[in-house]
Amino acid sequence: MKLLSIALGTALTATMMSAHAQKNYTEGVVTYKTSMRGQDVEVKDYFRTDSAAVTFTAGPATIKILSDANRKYFAVLVDVPVASIKKAAIANPDEVDQMMSGLPTFTFTPTSETKQISGFNCTKVSAKDNKTGTSYDIWVTKDITVPSTAIAPYYKDAGGFPVQYTAFQQGQSAEVTVQSVTDDKAPAGTFGIPSDFDKITMDDLKAMSGGGN
Repeated sequence: MKLLSIALGTALTATMMSAHAQKNYTEGVVTYKTSMRGQDVEVKDYFRTDSAAVTFTAGPATIKILSDANRKYFAVLVDVPVASIKKAAIANPDEVDQMMSGLPTFTFTPTSETKQISGFNCTKVSAKDNKTGTSYDIWVTKDITVPSTAIAPYYKDAGGFPVQYTAFQQGQSAEVTVQSVTDDKAPAGTFGIPSDFDKITMDDLKAMSGGGN
């Protein structure tokens, strides 16, 4: 009986250790919820070590944003089947530099506050924007590790994978909550521009969306 008890205890300990072991992803998909123009949106962020492809729908359009690991390549694909529109706007180097320089830079201060979000064990981190002095609460987890392509560049030194946070782009901000992270492989062609897409400039895209000068 003592031997059986030891065996059961060992099995239980192994199970608990397995349940809390850190999972390392090299490719997969992050699914998260955010809001755009007052509408709730589900976003899928496909990632691998060298590339990322963020996809979501906005009305009749499917939008895909492509980037590389070095954040030197940036393209926005717009597919509107009802209007027979397939456009791929590719940022030039100056536009990429401008996008990156417009992002916040943070100083991170970990706290002792913890909670579980979407099944992840998270710790609150205070992120202070060095440019504006504004502070944001973000929640990070060490339950998993992912390539840098799956983390917003301004949160790469936050001390874990961001699960609940404020995202920034082109002067706008939005609240994000990660729903899941899986190791599903991206569909073929996810990280490229299909041959039937017309390649245009970012200025062309702004004009299409009513944002041109």
